[in-house]
Amino acid sequence: MQQDKSTNPLAHNLDRFDLKILAALQQDARISNQELAERIGLSPSPCSRRVKALEDAGYIRQQVALLDPDKLGLSLTAFVLIGMDRHTPERFDGFEQVIRSCPEVLDCCLVTGMDADYQLRVVVPDMHHYQQFLLGRLTRIEGVSSVRSSFVLRQVIASTELPLTHLKP
Repeated sequence: MQQDKSTNPLAHNLDRFDLKILAALQQDARISNQELAERIGLSPSPCSRRVKALEDAGYIRQQVALLDPDKLGLSLTAFVLIGMDRHTPERFDGFEQVIRSCPEVLDCCLVTGMDADYQLRVVVPDMHHYQQFLLGRLTRIEGVSSVRSSFVLRQVIASTELPLTHLKP
């Protein structure tokens, strides 16, 4: 069966210009098309078309501003392991629906290889707010049977850049 090229990310073969565009935009999404074109060695029109094609193909999901959590008073980061009482699609769907509505949760991953079903990354102002989140929201979600929290002392690496070195044009 032939797949639609718009939904098949492998249908778009990335060349060296595409990889340079992706690398540059990961570092600075606000770069002008003119500057991007100069940096990667293309004229502006083809560069703009390539960026649009990468967006259309789903390689670029969105462009966002990265905010400083400390300047915003969000100085406590926790990694939280969640155990569920039952391993059913309905139970997981219910948990995931509720957790999506929690602005404190930056990441939620269904995991394997540890004594937990989910791992969350949570940011809050302080331990008091974490306690409110834990007792007021998290432990009240139907099906949550265990919660284990670890707190970040110091963030050593903070990057949103995906490695592209494994992709060969």
